[in-house]
Amino acid sequence: MVTALFTGCGSASTSASSGGKKKIVLGFAQVGAESGWRTAETNSVKDIPKNNSDIQLRFSDGQQKQENQIKAIRSFIAQKVDVIALDPVVETGWDTVLKEAQDAKIPVIIVDRSVNASKSLYTAFLGSDMEEEGKKAAKIVIDHFGKDKPCNIAELQGTVGSSAMVGRQKGFNETIKDYTNIKIIKSESGDFTRAKGKEVMEAFLKSDGNKINCLWSHNDDMGVGAIQAIEEYGKKPGKDIFIVSVDGIKDMFQMMKDGKTNGIVECNPLLGPQLAETAKAIVNGKHVEKFVKSKESVYLPDQAAKELPNRKY
Repeated sequence: MVTALFTGCGSASTSASSGGKKKIVLGFAQVGAESGWRTAETNSVKDIPKNNSDIQLRFSDGQQKQENQIKAIRSFIAQKVDVIALDPVVETGWDTVLKEAQDAKIPVIIVDRSVNASKSLYTAFLGSDMEEEGKKAAKIVIDHFGKDKPCNIAELQGTVGSSAMVGRQKGFNETIKDYTNIKIIKSESGDFTRAKGKEVMEAFLKSDGNKINCLWSHNDDMGVGAIQAIEEYGKKPGKDIFIVSVDGIKDMFQMMKDGKTNGIVECNPLLGPQLAETAKAIVNGKHVEKFVKSKESVYLPDQAAKELPNRKY
């Protein structure tokens, strides 16, 4: 854990300077490395010091465990960093440690995934509207199946209790609730990983392979694993089973170009530049919006070939 905490740039002192100017020390508590999306986000954050000479980074990999992230935040507090950024593995259980940061007068930026805590305990949230992403995914399904064509959905949930899972599921379910022809017949967590997504999809197909004609995956990596399972089962992904997922990773764009998936709701992981900008604004006493939204789009098959070369992750 100690090694993870000091992976990054610069020394451990918050008084380090460059050319006589004090640097801003940013502590970042990451979820882990469960997906290609997460790796892209991590790389974007680790690039902050390369593009901002006035920022030093303290980086911690939580390895998908909340207790590791809490230890990291407490270490950042002990180091007296200037700003803490947290990408929380789950929504709940943060009040105590966030209050400790507040008492130490260290502002906190919540990144990517939200927390179920008093908004007074953190300065800003930077990331996506997860509920809106679920609504966008549902609209793609509705546009294809309408109000009459039977749609039996297999849902691959993200990590249980994470804001991405909670928000995307809520947005999707609320959007399809008035469509009696669209039903979720299988639903289980694939924990945002390819391996688990494939494993769960294999079980879905084994029990209800003849019924499932739509896959709703909370992220692309689970979707990629599920596509492998569908092909091994003998069905054609994107044709026999309509597929929609969230993230926008290069591998899924390639699959959409190949006709194996039908819709991608983008969730932008390249948050490093916005995080750096937000951290500097806070330290310099400038006004920062409580919700700093990332820019995102929706992509369909006719856009896949054109967009594929633009994917950086």
